[in-house]
Amino acid sequence: MNKLSFLLTVLLFSNAVLKAQQKVIQLYPGAAPGSESWNWNEAESDNNAWKTKAVYNVSHPTLTVFAPDSMSLTGTAVIIAPGGAFHALSINSEGYDVARWLVKKGVTCFVLKYRLAHSLTTDPVAEMTAKWGNADFNQALKNTIPLSVADGKAAIAYVRNHAREYGVDPHKIGIVGFSAGGTVAASAAFNYTSENRPDFVAPVYPYFPPEMVTEVASDAPPLFIAAATDDGLNLAPHSTNLYQQWLTAKHPAEIHMYSKGGHGFGMRVQHLPSDTWIERFGDWLRLNNYLKLLHPPEWAKRLEDWQLDDIKKNDENRFHSDWQNLNRYKKANTALASSSSAKPRVVFMGNSITDAWINVDSSFFAGKNYIDRGISGQTTPQMLIRFRPDVIDLKPAVVVILAGINDIAGNTGPMTLDETFGNIVSMAQLAKMNNIKVVISSVLPAYDFPWRPGMQPAEKVIKLNAMLKEYAGKNNIVYLDYFNAMKDERNGLPASLSQDGVHPNLKGYRIMGPLAEKAIAEALKRK
Repeated sequence: MNKLSFLLTVLLFSNAVLKAQQKVIQLYPGAAPGSESWNWNEAESDNNAWKTKAVYNVSHPTLTVFAPDSMSLTGTAVIIAPGGAFHALSINSEGYDVARWLVKKGVTCFVLKYRLAHSLTTDPVAEMTAKWGNADFNQALKNTIPLSVADGKAAIAYVRNHAREYGVDPHKIGIVGFSAGGTVAASAAFNYTSENRPDFVAPVYPYFPPEMVTEVASDAPPLFIAAATDDGLNLAPHSTNLYQQWLTAKHPAEIHMYSKGGHGFGMRVQHLPSDTWIERFGDWLRLNNYLKLLHPPEWAKRLEDWQLDDIKKNDENRFHSDWQNLNRYKKANTALASSSSAKPRVVFMGNSITDAWINVDSSFFAGKNYIDRGISGQTTPQMLIRFRPDVIDLKPAVVVILAGINDIAGNTGPMTLDETFGNIVSMAQLAKMNNIKVVISSVLPAYDFPWRPGMQPAEKVIKLNAMLKEYAGKNNIVYLDYFNAMKDERNGLPASLSQDGVHPNLKGYRIMGPLAEKAIAEALKRK
C-alpha cells in the first residue's frame, strides 16, 4: 500500500471509529468490593448547571472501550477518569471527547465510570452544590474516594491482564483524570503493585491535597499535569505541589499551568490557550514514544514523527477539500488519454482491496493493459463521483467494479444496502451507456472490521452480494464471485488469506487473479 492510500485509510478508518458503538466492560465480575450493599442504579442528567451530560449514581464501575483501527494502532492504552467531585461524571468533555481525540492518535482508550457518592435527586449537580463543604458532603467524600481510587487501580490491572485482547502493550498503559478523576489518576502513582502500576500518569486540574502525597517510589511513573492558575476551586497548588514532589524525587515530569482556563475546562472550547492542553499531552506522549505505530509500513519507518504528522495533516486537508479524491489519478489519467495498446484496456475500480492489489501482487498487472483505480477507504458515493474521470474518460473495454465493504463499515456515514446497491448499479449503467463492458464483483467476505469491531458485517455482505448477482443476471453483466471462493466457516476472510480479516494478502490475491481474468474474458465475449 502506498503512502497516500495508507494515510487516507488511517484517516477514514479513524473517523469511522468515532461513529462506532463502543464496548462496555463491567470492571468487577459481581458487586464491587466495599460497596456490596449499594442498590441504586446509574443514571444520566442532561439538564444541569454544568450544561453537559452528567453521569451519577455509579455503583457498578465500567470501562467504555474506544479502539483505534489496526493500521494506526500504537499499543498505548489510556484509562480516562472524568471528574465531578465524586458525585457525578462530566462524561463528555472529560471522558468520551478525550477518548475520541486520543483514538485518532492510535491510542486505545478506556473511559472509566468509577463509584460515586449516592445522589437522592435527578439533578446531582444541584444536589452536590447545595451541600458543598458541609458535614454530609465531607463524609460522602471520605467514604467514596477510597472506592473510586480502587476502581482506577482495578482498571489499570484489567487492561494489563487483557492487553493482548485489545492489541495493547502491557508496558504502555497510562491513566489520565480530571478534577476528582485527577485524584483517581494521581493516586494510581502511589502504593501500586506490579499489576496495577501505571506506566504514565496525567492528572488534569486534580484534587490532590498535600496529605495525599505519600512517598514517591523509586520507580514512580512519568507525570504530565495541566491546570489553570485561576482555578475556581483553588486547586492550582495541588498540581504544583505534585509536580514539585516529582522534581525532588528526580522523576520525569511536565506541567502546563495556564493563566486562564478556570476549573473543569476539559475539552470545552473557551478560545483560550488552555483549549490546547490535549495537544500538549499528545506532544508529551509522542516525546515519550507512546505514539509510534506498532506496524508501520516500510516507507514510514524511514521518516521522523514530525514528517509523518505533516503528511497526515496534508492528507486530512485534501480529504476535506477533495472528498471524492478526484486528484488522486488526475495526472495518470491525462497520460493514459494519449496512449494506446493492442490489448484491451481494463480498469479495476474499487477501494483499498483494489488499491493495494498492484503493490501486493504486481505480477498480476505486469504485461497487461490493466489499470488500477482503487482508492483506500472509499465508499460507493465517492467512487460514483469519480467514475467519469477514472473510468469512462479512459475508454476501457471492460471495467471491474469492486465496492461496498466500506459502505457497510460506515466509513463516510451510515448507508443502507439499497443505497450501496444503487450506486453500484449507477456505475454499471454509466459504463454500459459508454460502451464499456461491466464486471460486477462480489464483496469479499468479512466477519468483523478491525477499525470498527462488533458490526457483524457478514450477513450484510451476503445480502448485498445476492442483490448484485441478481442484477447482473438480469442485465447481461458478468458477476465475479470472490466471496464463495474465499469465505471460511464464519463467512469471513480466513487468516490464511488476510492479516486483518478484510484485506487480502498475496495468497488471497492469487485466488482473486484467475477469477478476475476469467470474468474479463467472459465480459469481452458478451454483446
